[in-house]
Formats: sequence, structure tokens, C-alpha cells
Amino acid sequence: MQSHFKKLFEYDKWASQTLLDKFEKQFPQETAYRHSLPEESEALTAAAKVLQTLKQNDIRLVPYVPDRVLTTLIRNIHADPFFTTFPTAREEEAVGIVSGAWMAGMRGAVLMQTSGFATLANALASLALPYQIPLIMFVSERGTLGEFNYGQSLVCRTMRPVLDSLAVEHHTATRLDEFEFIVDRSIKQAIATQAPVALILSPLLTGGKVFKN
Repeated sequence: MQSHFKKLFEYDKWASQTLLDKFEKQFPQETAYRHSLPEESEALTAAAKVLQTLKQNDIRLVPYVPDRVLTTLIRNIHADPFFTTFPTAREEEAVGIVSGAWMAGMRGAVLMQTSGFATLANALASLALPYQIPLIMFVSERGTLGEFNYGQSLVCRTMRPVLDSLAVEHHTATRLDEFEFIVDRSIKQAIATQAPVALILSPLLTGGKVFKN
């Protein structure tokens, strides 16, 4: 079944880089914003730590919804032949793909933004949780520490309460020196207990996304 999945996603893997480039060109308003990171070397190191930890835990399938804050990580995953990665239209679609892959014997993770998580309560409650899918969710946190979009701030306030109400394990990464430990142990626990986990990437780690004056 793993070979079936690899063949199924061959075209998506080839086309996804083009789709990512189109996403960046499709929204010219993105040029009004600044993707600010604490240090470029830290951003690269954080992305490298994610890739290394995913490999160590044999997480090969990584569907995602394009996100500016996660661009470095997404590009690095695309560049590494170890991974099968491609964009999806919605976060629920990515969750469904990873869930099906797990049932077929392949491990996967999903990349998304805080606002995208707002659509996932039903997918978690009706699929990932009752069918014991070790869904690894990387969520770039918007809505705090300089957020300019009021809608994002509202979603940010509800994300952790929703996770708690569903009894989904979640951790917020704020420091680079703790990041690899949190990611590795969270993945291992999710697989051992067959339960989802959300890894929330704080602007303290990523630099977030702020409005350029």
C-alpha cells in the first residue's frame, strides 16, 4: 500500500512547487507584510530540526495548506526526496489524507496556520480521535504578539480551549533549544498512544507575521 500511495502522489509532488509559487504570486497584498524572524540562522535551524525529527520518526507524508510563516519549512521539505509533500485546498483534506495513509501503513504530519485549525474540530472529533489516528499537526500561531488581523486574534483565543475540550495533547514551542525535544517526544507519544497532537509554533520561535508600516 505504501508504494500505491507513492505512485498516487507522484504527480502532486512534481506539481506542488509550482502551486506554492503561484500562491505567493496570486496574493500581491502579501508584499504589504513583512515575514520577520528573530534571526535567519534560527529560522533555518528550526526548519532543519523539524526535518531531522520527522525523518527520525519515519514521518514521510506531509500535506499542507500554504502559509507564509512556514515557507522555509515547506520549501525544505519539498527539496528533500525523503518526503512526499503537496498543498491541499483545506486543512480537513490534509487530515483525511494523513488518516488514510496511517491506515495503509504510512506516517504523516500536517502543516497549517491558526486560522486553518478553526475548521478542524469536526475532522478531529469524527475521524482522528475515534479511529485513533496519530495525527501530527504543526500549527503556525497567528493572532498574538503583534497580530494585525482581528479575525486571527479571535481564532487564536479559541484554539487551545478547543484542543482541551477534545482532550487533544498540545504543546506550544517558544524556544529553539527546547524545540527538537518537544517535537520528537510529541511524535513518539502520538504514535505510541495512537492519538493526535498539535505542535503550536509561537511567534517567539518563528517571528510570526507582522504588518509593515
